[in-house]
Amino acid sequence: MNDKKAQTRERILDAASAALIKHGPAEPSVSEIMSAAGLTVGGFYAHFDSKEALMLEAFRHLLGHRRELVAQIDDQLPGNERRALLAAFYLSRKHRDAARQACPLPSTVGEMARLPESYQSVLAEHLELMMAQLASCPEDADKALADMALMVGGLALARALGTGELSDRVLRAAKSAVI
Repeated sequence: MNDKKAQTRERILDAASAALIKHGPAEPSVSEIMSAAGLTVGGFYAHFDSKEALMLEAFRHLLGHRRELVAQIDDQLPGNERRALLAAFYLSRKHRDAARQACPLPSTVGEMARLPESYQSVLAEHLELMMAQLASCPEDADKALADMALMVGGLALARALGTGELSDRVLRAAKSAVI
């Protein structure tokens, strides 16, 4: 792929990622995504086979980015300390309010049952990889999974409430529960 085509594909993927974070994978139209990328709809199919293919790639890309961030946490720390550090970032106002490069799970998990099975496969793989990153030992995996569920649910609820005091309280309460 030439540089210009690769850059255009990245612009479309970035716009789709932002739309996925804000609205989930089903709602944004190709027209909205292409407009956000500063492009016309006519060029879409030169880069992606379908909207579903684009949104699945954006989902996979965003989850991969989440794992890259977690990989930056010192793996010599016990699992509970790694999860507490992750919760400090994940359940922050900055992350709640982020429009780009934020976690797509709060806007996506409610739609999973209606999405193609490929989304569930990508999510399951992501959770397995995250458990491996956040658990100190195999016996710690369920605690890591529970903490991830708490963080995603807390962030989803906080985002749903907007930026007010109750939203901030949800972030603080969920953060304090991750141990």
